[in-house]
Amino acid sequence: MATVHHWSGLEAHALRRALRMSVRVFAEHLGVAVRTVSKWDKLAAATEPRPDTQAILDTALARADAAVHLRFETLLSESGRTNAAGLRRVTAGGPRMWDYESWTDDLDRTVVALSRQNFASASSLLTRWISRWRPLELDDKGLYLFARSTALLGDLQRDQGAVLGPLSAQHSYTGARSVFTQLDIPRRVAQLDLSLAVVVEMSGKLEIAARNYETLAVDDRLSRRDRARARLWVGTALSKDGKHDYAARVMQAATREFEDLTEPEDWSVAHQKLALAHRGAGDLTGALHFIDIARSSQVADSPLQRVRLDTAHGHILLSDRDTRDDGLLVLDQAAKVAAQYGLVHQLRSIEGIKAMSEGPTGLRRR
Repeated sequence: MATVHHWSGLEAHALRRALRMSVRVFAEHLGVAVRTVSKWDKLAAATEPRPDTQAILDTALARADAAVHLRFETLLSESGRTNAAGLRRVTAGGPRMWDYESWTDDLDRTVVALSRQNFASASSLLTRWISRWRPLELDDKGLYLFARSTALLGDLQRDQGAVLGPLSAQHSYTGARSVFTQLDIPRRVAQLDLSLAVVVEMSGKLEIAARNYETLAVDDRLSRRDRARARLWVGTALSKDGKHDYAARVMQAATREFEDLTEPEDWSVAHQKLALAHRGAGDLTGALHFIDIARSSQVADSPLQRVRLDTAHGHILLSDRDTRDDGLLVLDQAAKVAAQYGLVHQLRSIEGIKAMSEGPTGLRRR
């Protein structure tokens, strides 16, 4: 099998033909304009896709099956451009095509396992591949899968509360970022920058996290959705740092963006964050309004999201003497679910909220 180091219109045209797609279908498959694909077909090696589009083509080739790879290599060979295209083949000691197919399938299964907080299954699927080969034994496709695996390992470690240290989300994200930088896939690099900013926030460096999020909120390497998430997380970091009013304004802007993008899950999470910002500002009526919206519009029903939503709800209820007991009940239930699924960071957060509520300034009146 082959991987492309640098795409031109010629390789893009060969991939379209290998996939046996029309110009319009191929454009829809990649998420680019029809005129862009037509230009590749017309100008061939005389034109080059943009860097972010190169990453999209990398992904399309990586997901293609063995028959498509064979047709792709044959078409390039017939064009006399196989070497010029910078193609590499898997060496005898490296993974085979069927290994790559199994690896890709396992990554899809890992994403599902992580969404359900099935950490044992996700860890087993990831370590099976990460420990199997060294990066030097892998071609570009193998490195891409290795980096994706390492990034998902970082997600697992982050959700388990392992933020810093040699066996942490920070370490895994940094390693994955290095490989994606080597492969020259800027979109993936930027996504890892966003994940590392989350680690900074979770480690308590709120001002630094807010600055990192602000930079990423206008970073063209990221999708519009990811930029909106970065904007929301600017508000989250600011709110945790006590800047609740400004945080709420930033979050409102992100909420409108999610509405425009028709992203109901992100829209619901944004209202949860808004509720906490209003709670921090002492506006419990506003906080209850936004948390009710988040609870009624919740799309994802993963244990982690349920715990986050219940923690926010309990935190708000705990802030009023009249609803303190209800808040404690909600937090206790959230703690049970967090303990059941090994959500260590969420458990720490719940215990911190309870401890803070016992202080002299922990309770407020509406």
